[in-house]
Amino acid sequence: MARYRDSVCRLCRREGEKLFLKGSRCLGDKCAIDKRNYAPGQHGQSRSKLSEYGTQLREKQKGKRIYGLMERQFRNYFRIADKKKGITGETLLQLLERRLDNVVYRLGFAPTRKLSRQLVRHNHVVVNNRKVNIPSYIVKKGDIIEVREKSRNLKVIKDSLKETEKKGIPAWLQLDSPFMKCVVMNLPTREEINIPLQEHLIVELYSK
Repeated sequence: MARYRDSVCRLCRREGEKLFLKGSRCLGDKCAIDKRNYAPGQHGQSRSKLSEYGTQLREKQKGKRIYGLMERQFRNYFRIADKKKGITGETLLQLLERRLDNVVYRLGFAPTRKLSRQLVRHNHVVVNNRKVNIPSYIVKKGDIIEVREKSRNLKVIKDSLKETEKKGIPAWLQLDSPFMKCVVMNLPTREEINIPLQEHLIVELYSK
């Protein structure tokens, strides 16, 4: 499967805001946005004003980059959301938030979604007492997600959990930190999804 292998800091600069793709580095003095808050490339400082289509496209690109998805994956989630009842944009975000790699990130088991995807792939996470190594697995209400007992001493997980204690976790997840176990209490609402995304622009783009 295709993957983005270039510097993720370029992605934040292209969108003109912090997407928090490098964890704690984004909060420090080395953040690329703080140093060079303009788009990368030769003409990055002379970008013209975006058209309506350009604004919608940038919002879609931002969503893809936040969740670390390729175009086909992202479009498939939109198609699923579009078929469901309710507000399509909110349903889209809810599906993305319920991805296992995102839940692992939200719980603080990993400092970034990219690293949380690796933890899932390498069988460090179990769901309902079963190994699940598919990052795109969609969690449901009542699911129990936990770090495997043999993996609980991994330094990256312990360090990440310490940082998460300061920030907290979403209300729809209930975490038992000592046992690195979580119960999905509810499905996330739009108010509980704290990402800088205007989902209605994505819906408008894909609906053309």
